[in-house]
Amino acid sequence: MASRTDRFKKAAIKAAKTARKWAQTAAREADRLLAEAQKRAKTEQRRKKVKAALRRTAKVLRAAGRAAIVAGIAAGIASAREGNRAPTKKARR
Repeated sequence: MASRTDRFKKAAIKAAKTARKWAQTAAREADRLLAEAQKRAKTEQRRKKVKAALRRTAKVLRAAGRAAIVAGIAAGIASAREGNRAPTKKARR
């Protein structure tokens, strides 16, 4: 029969092996969670970049729309002025 010391050592070794196994499992889980968190952070960062780009594009399109409206109005005014003018007489030679 094993002595008390031998049984104590056996139990301590078994407990240490179990603790090591669970520590490795916890480390794997922590790595997995860290990878997921990094992926989400990258996704959020990408989403913010896309939103910013869309905002800039909207600004440009709004400005282009305003410019087109102003150009249309200016063309209309110029056309109206041209229509209101009396025909000029051509000089005879």
